[in-house]
Amino acid sequence: MITYMTAPEARLHLRYSGWASRKLVDAALALSPEERTRPMGVSHESLQKTLGHIYAADQVWYSRTVDSSVPLPRLGEEYSMETLVGDWAELQKKWEAWADALSDGDLDQVAAFKLRDGTSGQAAVWQIVMHVVNHGTLHRGQVMAMMRQLGAKPPATDLIFYYREPNL
Repeated sequence: MITYMTAPEARLHLRYSGWASRKLVDAALALSPEERTRPMGVSHESLQKTLGHIYAADQVWYSRTVDSSVPLPRLGEEYSMETLVGDWAELQKKWEAWADALSDGDLDQVAAFKLRDGTSGQAAVWQIVMHVVNHGTLHRGQVMAMMRQLGAKPPATDLIFYYREPNL
């Protein structure tokens, strides 16, 4: 089997995704509640709902890949900023602890899961890791666009900025 990702790469990218999401959550806290929840006609309606969508997807994929005892979020669930600050950070720690224990071979394993409609699905673990990171990146870009529409300056969350972090 061809290995498309190494365990150190999985750890790096999962950490990057958590770092970038935290930066945007922190930036969102500087906005008023009205600004965070204002319908913007982008992605999942508002900045806060879009952040909540990223969090919910991170939770869904963690449940499907790592720990099926983690309950799936309800469809359409809305998240408070307190949840996005606290619970998302805890979920990110779980992702990172899981990634710390990975071997290269673990990434080639296939995870079987049920989609929301009950359909069976499966994917290699490395594909799920890349999906989680890519999905977050897509929606973080939308959050950044909403911040700009609100007149706020979003933080730099490009991967190159993460590489420049002193604690990396």
